[in-house]
Amino acid sequence: MSNVQLKSQHEDASTERAQTRESAMADAGLEQNGQGIRGLLLAQLSTVVRRRHPDLARVVNGAMSVRELDESLWLDGLQAIAAWFQLLAIAEEYTATSRRRAVERKGSADAILGSFSNVVGQCMADGQSGEEIRRVLGALRVGPTMTAHPTETKRVTVLEIHRRIYRTLTEAEQQRWSPREREELIDRLRGEIELLWLTGELRLEKPSVDQEVAWGLHFFREILFETVPKLGDVLSAALKRHAPENATAVSPNLRFSTWIGGDRDGNPFVTADLTRKSLKEYRRAALESYLVPLQRLTVELSVSTNVCTIPETFREALNSAMDLSGERDGIANRNPNEPFRQFVCAVRARLRATLSAENGEKRESAATPYRSPAEMRGEILALNQGLIEIGAIAVAERLVRPLIWQLEIFGFHTAALDVRQNATIVNKVVAELLNLGVDEEKRIEKGDEGWGARLREALRSDSKPDISGHELSDDAQETVNLFRVMREAKLKDNRSIGAFILSMTESAEDMIACHLLARWGGITAGDDPSAATTLAIVPLFETIDDLRAAPDILDEMISIPAIRRSLRECGDRQEVMLGYSDSNKDGGFFTSNWELSKAQRTLHEIGVKRRVKVSFFHGRGGSVSRGGAPTGRAIAAQPPETVDGALRLTEQGEVVSSKFANKGTALHNLEILTASVLAHTLKSPHEKELKDNAEFNEAMEALSGLSQTAYADLIGTEGFIDYFNQASPVEELGLLNIGSRPARRFGGSPKDLSELRAIPWVFAWSQNRHLMTGWYGIGTAFDSFVKVRGDDGMKLLKSMFRNSRLFRLIVDEVEKQHYQCNLDIAREYVALVENETVRRAIFEKIEAEYELTKTMLIEVTGADDLSERFPVHKRQIDRVAPQLTGVHDLQVKLLSRVRNTAKVKDSDPRTLDALLLSIHCTSAGLGWTG
Repeated sequence: MSNVQLKSQHEDASTERAQTRESAMADAGLEQNGQGIRGLLLAQLSTVVRRRHPDLARVVNGAMSVRELDESLWLDGLQAIAAWFQLLAIAEEYTATSRRRAVERKGSADAILGSFSNVVGQCMADGQSGEEIRRVLGALRVGPTMTAHPTETKRVTVLEIHRRIYRTLTEAEQQRWSPREREELIDRLRGEIELLWLTGELRLEKPSVDQEVAWGLHFFREILFETVPKLGDVLSAALKRHAPENATAVSPNLRFSTWIGGDRDGNPFVTADLTRKSLKEYRRAALESYLVPLQRLTVELSVSTNVCTIPETFREALNSAMDLSGERDGIANRNPNEPFRQFVCAVRARLRATLSAENGEKRESAATPYRSPAEMRGEILALNQGLIEIGAIAVAERLVRPLIWQLEIFGFHTAALDVRQNATIVNKVVAELLNLGVDEEKRIEKGDEGWGARLREALRSDSKPDISGHELSDDAQETVNLFRVMREAKLKDNRSIGAFILSMTESAEDMIACHLLARWGGITAGDDPSAATTLAIVPLFETIDDLRAAPDILDEMISIPAIRRSLRECGDRQEVMLGYSDSNKDGGFFTSNWELSKAQRTLHEIGVKRRVKVSFFHGRGGSVSRGGAPTGRAIAAQPPETVDGALRLTEQGEVVSSKFANKGTALHNLEILTASVLAHTLKSPHEKELKDNAEFNEAMEALSGLSQTAYADLIGTEGFIDYFNQASPVEELGLLNIGSRPARRFGGSPKDLSELRAIPWVFAWSQNRHLMTGWYGIGTAFDSFVKVRGDDGMKLLKSMFRNSRLFRLIVDEVEKQHYQCNLDIAREYVALVENETVRRAIFEKIEAEYELTKTMLIEVTGADDLSERFPVHKRQIDRVAPQLTGVHDLQVKLLSRVRNTAKVKDSDPRTLDALLLSIHCTSAGLGWTG
């Protein structure tokens, strides 16, 4: 195996040290009047806050704790710290982009680990042909999926300020400015920082689903529509560099999806009418976005018949386009002798007519609206071919090809809208519909004997429930309306609807119920009531038990003839979604990762046996506890052949803004994602770090069992739920207006963890700096393993650390999470627990496991100290520590004060606002919420 490959697999010490050197070089290049980028931002913020009170500048600089401020300044102090943490994040993002450019300037794109050029070069060096690489690229199905999980605390207004600060920094980097011009840029930067400081961080109200849709579309409108075609350019450049004989342009092959407006699981505000409205917003966004490149084409495409001869095929296409534009004479008169400009004007006229029709506006033009994005794309392809035939190849590549790719990827739908619902609701509705007109004693529901047989009988039947004359329950009527909306949307634009995702899938019967709803809703390949459904129905396996049952569920499901026919309609593909969050809450970090890996291997094998391509949709979050490992390394650690060119993953909440708020960062993240899928597809069958190793598997199984036992012992300790509620701000999190969805699926008791969503579970443990969801149980597992097996056990763990990619990833992420844990801070929160016996029993377990985990991590990795292998990560945590410690101190004081009030909402408004702002500050300092 090449050294390049080894470096790409592990973020080892040498790689981190190199990154540190590169970071320092990048910062040095950004000095303004002797200050680095962070110094520049800190100086401007200090100037701004000092005007309010001199002590605020001391707080921002870490020279004074926010808790030491006069109480009247607490809100200002927290706001200042929150602004500083946000500026630090901008500085990190900016420096990372500059670092990548510096690396590329010094060497080439090959030197950027995980880039297209790096991956294609590795594959060519390993003996892959350029033809094979291009074939795999052409078949990729990479699907970033935006979700509105309540983990994003920044409003669109704040995101826009961040973007302007980033752009101002980019301008300031240029060397062409005079001293006066540079000072003007610094003044502009300070003005934006002042706006950030004066813009309230806290939402006054919970966002509506409409607002969440607008939030998601912000990234498409402002960033992704323009950035995605550049990904194709980067890919084409990599092929040209390493496989020039196969260097024709390749589409980026991204397939964006979204849950925003379709995720009904536990969110009563997502209704069928809201879903219909959301679909219109996504369609409108796509149509409006195409007006921008068409305007540019109209301005720049000045090719004249006085200079070149126009091909006959293009003349025919132009004639047709002019007829359909309804403005033949006007367009021709405005653009004489400029046939390509005339063509673009005709396309614009039709697009405007399409947009007017979508908006329900009175048609002021005789233009014929487009029936589909394929029709518009066909015209743009004709334009592209016409330019190529006259020799204007560079013009076609620069101006027209990006539009072709945009139409291919975004269509008229922007992103396919997934619909998600809980299996409990689906089964309840199906039971109600099956029981219509049935005698009381013959009615049946899930859990009854004969339920599965009744579902299978219904699936074989040509009939469907007659709901006329029946008053349905709210859930049933809403579900009927939902499937009607999906059917209408698919008839209008098949790509507008993605998958129906069934959360908490526990059996094949759950999936049968979904197929019945799709069939009864008319989402089928024909009008025959027994026709195969054309809706992709995706099981979501979340708990440890469900992950273990998943292979049998899938095997049984695929064996059902009606479902197998439906899979054929979907290209013999079955997507399976895997839940990282609930499996972690259920079984702990190690067990979650191991069970997810095992499930993928077995599900893939079943797909091979059944001749169905099983692809995976990874429900990852931002934090380590919810699967938030670095994208490239996480994909590289998936079992061999389980990616095979197709992968979806969720981009949740704050992850969306961190990845896609700026064009350069968005391009890099999309490149890493797509290149990682390419690398795994081509290389995983032959990599020894992914090979099935019986000894390693047996050890992983043992470690998983030991870890889960330790984790279960902790959460099963008497009084644990009270400890969790009192030693964390979990209840107070519900007052943060950061998402339309409630924190609990069905409004269950706060003492019932099964109904508490995984996001507030992780969110709360991060706020009190226990962070136990990302490391607890690992120390006991390793220690017990070695005690049983002796020196051979430790040798095996070290061998796995070197040679098992999954084990290495788990250890690395645990180490990073462990370093963020701070028991000195945690101890302050623990003091809030009322029962001393409970307080001591649980925290002593956590302290002991913390120390044991640290000891075992150092021994297994061979490091001298915790996190020394990750200096960049360590520096980021240490940099915010002085301010963050003060925020925690104040948060504990505020929690105590608020809880002494009979009702939290009756607390003093300034106290409550300060508490909520302290929660926001902690999230900003750590870099994620849940």
